Amino acid sequence: MPKLSGVTHQRAVNAFQKAGFRIVREGKHITMTNGERIITIPRANPIHAFTMAGIVKDAGLLIEEFKNLL
Repeated sequence: MPKLSGVTHQRAVNAFQKAGFRIVREGKHITMTNGERIITIPRANPIHAFTMAGIVKDAGLLIEEFKNLL
């Protein structure tokens, strides 16, 4: 699995917004949707690599596609 270390929650939110997701709720976690899928991003700096990979998978993106959006 390609590495996704060092991604902050704000960089992740910006990348998912480029992919068509929008923020629907904010609190200890940020919930985003694209109308089809719902993802939850923890407010951690940095987000753990395995957690980030799971979020990218839940969003329906490949790791490489996500890296290009960063």
